[in-house]
Amino acid sequence: MNGHGAAAPARDEFSARLDFAIAQARDSLIRQQRPEGYWQAALEANAEMNAEYIIFNRFMEVERDPELETKLKRLLLDTQQADGGWSLFPGAESHLSTTIETYFALKLTGMRPNNEAMIQARRFVLSQGGIANAGTLARFYLAAMNQAPWSATPALPIEITLLPSWFPVNMYELSSWARGTLFALMTLQAARPVRVVDWREGVLELYIQPPHFTKFRMPRSARLFSLRNALLAADKALRGYERIHSRRLRARAIRYAENWLLEHQDANGSWGGIQPCYLLTPMALKGLGYRNDHPVIAKALEAARELIWDMGDRILYQPCVSPNWDTALAAKALLDSGTPGDHPALRAAARWLIEHQIFKRGDWSVKRPDLEPGGWAFEFYNDWYPDVDDSAVILMVLAEAAHDDAAARERAIRLGANWVMGMQWRNGGFAAFDADNDSRWLNHAPFADVEASTDPACADLTGRVLEMMGAVGYRADHPVAQRAIAWLKRDQKADGSWWGRWGVSYIYGTFSALSGLRAIGADMSEAWIKRAAEWLKSVQNADGGWGESCKADRDPSYKGKGASTPSQTAWGMIGLLAAEDGLSDNLMRAALWLFDQQNGEGRWEDLEFTGTGFPNHFYLRYHMYAHYFPLMALGRLRRRMADGGAR
Repeated sequence: MNGHGAAAPARDEFSARLDFAIAQARDSLIRQQRPEGYWQAALEANAEMNAEYIIFNRFMEVERDPELETKLKRLLLDTQQADGGWSLFPGAESHLSTTIETYFALKLTGMRPNNEAMIQARRFVLSQGGIANAGTLARFYLAAMNQAPWSATPALPIEITLLPSWFPVNMYELSSWARGTLFALMTLQAARPVRVVDWREGVLELYIQPPHFTKFRMPRSARLFSLRNALLAADKALRGYERIHSRRLRARAIRYAENWLLEHQDANGSWGGIQPCYLLTPMALKGLGYRNDHPVIAKALEAARELIWDMGDRILYQPCVSPNWDTALAAKALLDSGTPGDHPALRAAARWLIEHQIFKRGDWSVKRPDLEPGGWAFEFYNDWYPDVDDSAVILMVLAEAAHDDAAARERAIRLGANWVMGMQWRNGGFAAFDADNDSRWLNHAPFADVEASTDPACADLTGRVLEMMGAVGYRADHPVAQRAIAWLKRDQKADGSWWGRWGVSYIYGTFSALSGLRAIGADMSEAWIKRAAEWLKSVQNADGGWGESCKADRDPSYKGKGASTPSQTAWGMIGLLAAEDGLSDNLMRAALWLFDQQNGEGRWEDLEFTGTGFPNHFYLRYHMYAHYFPLMALGRLRRRMADGGAR
């Protein structure tokens, strides 16, 4: 038998395994769809989420719920590390602020200092300098609960909120998430409420020196003359202002901030779609004198419970909910796997997505006042902050999925695409929530210890927009596409990769950029694109998968390196399928790895965190990433095989 004959059975066997894996994954995904038409899975972050919810409930004087506290506490104890602390993601070193907040929350649930878990946690905190070295958010929670003086928090005069948008320093130079959080923190600091707890629930034992002797300082730069140190000096000046401020101006600023917060409350009672705003805003309003029976606070307390993900014996408190993101990516995976656009699951998804399009002018309109609205948010409710990423993927789905009202579908696509493309930056790139939001010096401010005060243009968003444009009919000669391609070319790293802002990390950015370039019709034979494909191949693991640690954001030695995960393996495959026309051995080995990792229910599981909130500081585990991305990759591989490796 000649070589061709010998190879045929192997290819047939591979095709059969591919078909089986796709069918199992597709059926499983369809079963997970909610009756309303959307998908939603848990979104996991670190222990701070559970801890802050416990602290929040005590500050807000919510009636104690022993079952809720027990479940929140169980997850905290289950995630404690060997050194006694809690980390930002699996495999990371323990994190001081997270451990301080968790220790305090556990004490509020009734745990005592002589418990072994508490002894270990306390030992870790003290070894790191104690409460004196806590981060910004931890200091605010501790101050509000009378565990640290308000003077320990960075100076945030509420009068800053009055600065106009044309002024170099103003609230709209901050990222959307920092803006909402700082409005709440400034109001909280201006009000300076204190909730007294029983001394046995306090955390005095986490101080090395007593609180009245403790010097609370924010970390300085190693260089004497640096932006960070200059802003720390400004912090001292602002503290001086606190002693001499105008009462009339302060009252005006408080009224303005209060009205801004009230105006920005969403229909479900939440703010900004994210946990810090969900919790800190009602705390700030409570500090101003709002009672729990006030309609604003009553709705806020109800909304705060929406972030609870009950896992049976324990509760995961989520940083936000992700129904639109999960729905868009699940539907895209079904389409890529060959599911026809008029399938009932896709019709239901399209109906859900079109019903949740946003036609309100949000904060983005400050920088784009002439742009018509038409985007989508990540969450159920977040009308002030639709985002480019969700909107782009949703538009890809609507381009293929059927809808009972064709006119409504076409209108959604037209207005949505117009909004997404209108959010392009002057430099040609795209960011998540705002345009031209790049005052990066704000990341050095004393309050910005997570270095996420701005919303920079990034390769993953820019690639996603190009992919969306290709899906709805635009090509590479469109001016928006030309500028985006030029930006990607400038942003590419020397080794051919791109850094991803919202996923871990270079694998994510590289697959996103390549997918967009292929979809828009860029010339994939050019050297700079071939270099990206070679980089992906160079970091493929020996087992056939891809993996990358969250540590890659800070340490280049981790770039493209880590244990293989289903989501990152899928990203590697999708990137290569976009970059090359053929069927490389790299693709086949990756597919075989996915076949072997699929479980009996047709799913895969990521134990690693592969999503990014704030690079270096806040990471996420999307519990559905391990399902819809592999299905997407295998579906695209099958399509390539059916085309004879031609596209």
